[in-house]
Amino acid sequence: MRDAYSKFQAAGIRLYAISYDDQEVLSEFSNRQGIPYSLLSDIDSDVIREFGILNDQIEGDPLMMGIPFPGTYVTDEDGMVVAKFFHDSYKKRDSPEFLIDAALGRIDFQDEPPQASTGDEEIGLSATIRGGKGSLRQGILRQLIVRFELAEGLHIYGDPVPEGMIATSIEIAPQPGLVVLDTVEPPSRPLHLKEMDIELQVWSGTVDFVIPFYPTGEMASETRPLDMAATSLEIKVRYQACNDETCLLPRTENFEIELPLDVIDVPALSLHMGHGQREAEYDGMPHMRRLLLRKFKRKPVSIFRFLGKTLLREIAALRRRLSA
Repeated sequence: MRDAYSKFQAAGIRLYAISYDDQEVLSEFSNRQGIPYSLLSDIDSDVIREFGILNDQIEGDPLMMGIPFPGTYVTDEDGMVVAKFFHDSYKKRDSPEFLIDAALGRIDFQDEPPQASTGDEEIGLSATIRGGKGSLRQGILRQLIVRFELAEGLHIYGDPVPEGMIATSIEIAPQPGLVVLDTVEPPSRPLHLKEMDIELQVWSGTVDFVIPFYPTGEMASETRPLDMAATSLEIKVRYQACNDETCLLPRTENFEIELPLDVIDVPALSLHMGHGQREAEYDGMPHMRRLLLRKFKRKPVSIFRFLGKTLLREIAALRRRLSA
């Protein structure tokens, strides 16, 4: 968010971040990390509860209770939610560019020109990596955007199609540590073929297909230095363009885009440091001590019960290892 802040400003979008951390640590974090937008403290998690995003899956953990599910709401000027971004793990995050696209209601490439392209006067085809200037970081979602620019009168097909016709398909070659999610297709329109008495789904004009993907720790780990500086994304696009009378021959286009790998930002706590990542420029331990003290004052019995259960689990695990 910080690194992409100028893009939010250019789009007229304001940013706010909320957490259950105290004002002191948020102020230090903001000053040391150069955060240009507002950080809001909700130490009692009141607003977090109002938004319905309190993490209720950790009720047995008093040290963590109060944190929200990590995610983002995009609202319009009247405060109405127009999009939301939430995932099943805090390690999976959306690129800031996705939020800008959601707010604007369109894909805005801004300073990201196509990174691979081909075509002619009738059909232009490009492949662009959206987010993070094309770099890959563990758990951070990027998008492959395949854009067709079809001349007037031409269309391409979506599944299903009759035998002998080719539906549009886009594939990213699998590789270890790369997770490719389902393709997000744009709205299509129906086309009725009288001769065959069937109705097909087609796209025409400028058409964007969006494929989200992200690297796991196998490719770009947060617990060790990077194993390699970059990786290549191999993309295969297959399609057939037609007009109302005839079809062009099916085409297959192959692209290869090299993407640099990058480390992630980690807090300055001993648990996270020393793994070759980008460590914060402030000491996080004073905040951790204040947080634990705050938790203890509110629910001292729960803290002792939690520590007791944790100790019993560790003892049981030790016994299993010794008896194995």
